[in-house]
Amino acid sequence: MLPSKNRNRTSSLGTRISFVLGLVLFLTTPSFLFSQKTTTNLKEESQIQTFLKVTEKIRCICLPSLPIQSCSFNMCAASSYIKTFIENRIKEGMGEEEIISKMENGFGTSVLQDPIVLMFQENGNQGMVDSIVYGFGTKILAKPDDTWINATLLGIGVLGLYGIYRYGTKKSKETSSTFDNSSKETLSSTTDAIKEKIRKFEES
Repeated sequence: MLPSKNRNRTSSLGTRISFVLGLVLFLTTPSFLFSQKTTTNLKEESQIQTFLKVTEKIRCICLPSLPIQSCSFNMCAASSYIKTFIENRIKEGMGEEEIISKMENGFGTSVLQDPIVLMFQENGNQGMVDSIVYGFGTKILAKPDDTWINATLLGIGVLGLYGIYRYGTKKSKETSSTFDNSSKETLSSTTDAIKEKIRKFEES
């Protein structure tokens, strides 16, 4: 039966491994599971579908690995404003392909009176205004394949687990060694005491 200290160490190690495994599984979940988690002020079903299709194909301004659809205000305020700008274009009657093309190549000066563009201007973000007017270029298009990102996260998770395993094994060996040495010292001490008693008995 393991001493209580060893049992506590083993329990703690198991808890840490379970936590890391859960974290790895969460981080490596394919992005498509989160792709529909977005909100829109649009009411008509056809407009909502256009919004979802556009925001799937445009990347987040701050996090290039995510489509803008999955990018919340807390992650990237600029992307949240761009989603509102896209909604405004859909309300004007623009379709999916036209919006995506204009995001890449520019909407022109006709959008300078859009509330979102005016807000960027008032906040001194001329770079964003220019990108909307003249285009973000191909870099604004979302990359559909994020396999390498998931693979990287998985690799980090595996390395973390291996590190915890090595640490736990080392600690277990140290504890076992200490316990064995203590047992040997106790046994040696007891043997010496018995020998001393026998010597005194023989002398008396």
